[in-house]
Amino acid sequence: MIEQVRDWLLERNPKVAEIGWDEDLIDSRLIDSLAFPELLLLLEELAGRELELTAENVVCFRTLRGIRDSVLAPPRSVVGDE
Repeated sequence: MIEQVRDWLLERNPKVAEIGWDEDLIDSRLIDSLAFPELLLLLEELAGRELELTAENVVCFRTLRGIRDSVLAPPRSVVGDE
């Protein structure tokens, strides 16, 4: 799934050849405020669920590693949720 995100970013930034796992997508201008909602929709589609964007988790959306490890990771089950 993360490769689809990387491909999407590269399509939007044709002058970029590679995106590092820890490269800040916002600071490097790979994503701007207009493209962020599109990225969020793509991630929701890939994750198969609505994603909650909060002040606490927004940092997870800034790098490919954060997206892979937090945003696209399967939701954790809570003990007693069975």
